[in-house]
Amino acid sequence: MIGDMIAKVRKEKGITKTELARLTEINIGHLTHIEKGERNPSHKALKNICKALDIPYQQLMYTYDKQISEEQETYNFIKHISYNKVLAVNNLDSFIECPSSIPSASLAIKINDNSMEPTLKKGSYAYIEFNSLLDNKDIGLFSVDNKIIIRKFTNRKGKIILKSDNKDFEDIDVTNSDNFYIIGKVLNNK
Repeated sequence: MIGDMIAKVRKEKGITKTELARLTEINIGHLTHIEKGERNPSHKALKNICKALDIPYQQLMYTYDKQISEEQETYNFIKHISYNKVLAVNNLDSFIECPSSIPSASLAIKINDNSMEPTLKKGSYAYIEFNSLLDNKDIGLFSVDNKIIIRKFTNRKGKIILKSDNKDFEDIDVTNSDNFYIIGKVLNNK
């Protein structure tokens, strides 16, 4: 997945593979293997690639060692990962203990509504792993038109629907005109 992200960003920024190889001093053959997912870049190489692409390093680091499934390709998962934005938090409670059963959590978010009850209760915390691959029916943290929500991810024939566990909340059909990003996966729902 990290190679897919590097290729996506490089193409969006209009940088050729030859130019990126020159800027990073990485052999073009090695860079090709990285973009095809045949090799992972070292941390130093990834930092150099991110610097050359003028993007934050950590966002791509979250995609390290992850592989996209055929189903995830059907809804173009890579398109919905933000590589140049970070989640802004405007209210900090404090640190909370991270259970040892979910060591890949990036942060904990307090649930502020009952849209995901009974799975996630209002006032409890959801533990999030950033830029994690989502399978059908996984619960995730999403940005939809600049609103942050937690919902159950569903993929029907390449169409994304975000479902609430509480029937009082409507499902969200994600369209191509929506500003939609997958922030991460909720880890404590199993």
